[in-house]
Amino acid sequence: MSPQSVFRSAILCLSFGLLGAAAQAQFNGPALTSSTSVNVQQTPTTDPALLFPAMRDVRLGPGDQIAVHIYGATDYSPTDRVALDGSIHLPLTGKLDVKGMTTSEAERLIARRLMEGGMYRNPQVTIQILDSPNQVATVTGEVHSVVPVTGQRRLMEVMSAAGGFPPLASHILTIQRPGVDQPIVVDLGNDPTKSDKFNIPIFAGDTILVSRTGTVYMLGAFKNVGAIPLQQNTPLTLMQATAVAGGAGFEGKLKELRLIRTIGANRTVVQLDLKGIMKGTTPDPVLQTDDIVYLPSNLARAAIKSGGLSTVVGFASILAVTLRN
Repeated sequence: MSPQSVFRSAILCLSFGLLGAAAQAQFNGPALTSSTSVNVQQTPTTDPALLFPAMRDVRLGPGDQIAVHIYGATDYSPTDRVALDGSIHLPLTGKLDVKGMTTSEAERLIARRLMEGGMYRNPQVTIQILDSPNQVATVTGEVHSVVPVTGQRRLMEVMSAAGGFPPLASHILTIQRPGVDQPIVVDLGNDPTKSDKFNIPIFAGDTILVSRTGTVYMLGAFKNVGAIPLQQNTPLTLMQATAVAGGAGFEGKLKELRLIRTIGANRTVVQLDLKGIMKGTTPDPVLQTDDIVYLPSNLARAAIKSGGLSTVVGFASILAVTLRN
């Protein structure tokens, strides 16, 4: 085989190998079926009745351990745990069904039984909850915790007790509350002067969902490929994302950068000139959640980078033999 044929064969093999890898990195067609709901934007709740409801009385449930006190009577302070059937057993009253009752309702029931038995005259009964598996709020998602809540606690207090926000946690929280049909969406924002607007009361039984913040994906000929989290209320431009990714590699085709953006079930591919953006002659676009930035590779430069000095020497040797003949 002639040197020319060897050279052509090497180039063809290299080209087909790299093109085969590139063919797997296509971003055409719909992202998902049209019936799938994706990228749904959450609208913060603004109804004051949902954000700041009236104080709720604690309801007793199975597993609650209570202590009963009578004002001015130190000789009567029994404790008991609510049974699975919702009943308690107290001295001088016997079995009482308190399932689903508020503490105020249970206090009136105990006082009535004590008066009916002729033990006390108009007793002032108070119930103290000593331990309760029911008086808790659940934090799930990017944060996992169960926080005790007797009566009510504030949102920021609950999140602090849950361990705070990890780096990838979104500051938009979704709260599921028993008895409320729609979820409560709270945007914490970054302005501490407006903290009173989102530091809403949290009640026992509430579930706080902490979702993950938006992410941009850098693929292709960047020095560091991977995911870049978007900070709350802080725009991330393509130039900034390129800097975080370590810049473009030697093999990158700067004028053929592709921005893949998914909106709903539709995927759009836009070709951008990264070189022009770096020079300031082309606008620097702001990236959005789930954007994919793909920088294609120049085949020859990728081969040189992949093979290093030996590849350069090999090509030079083949070219030298070809030119001599």
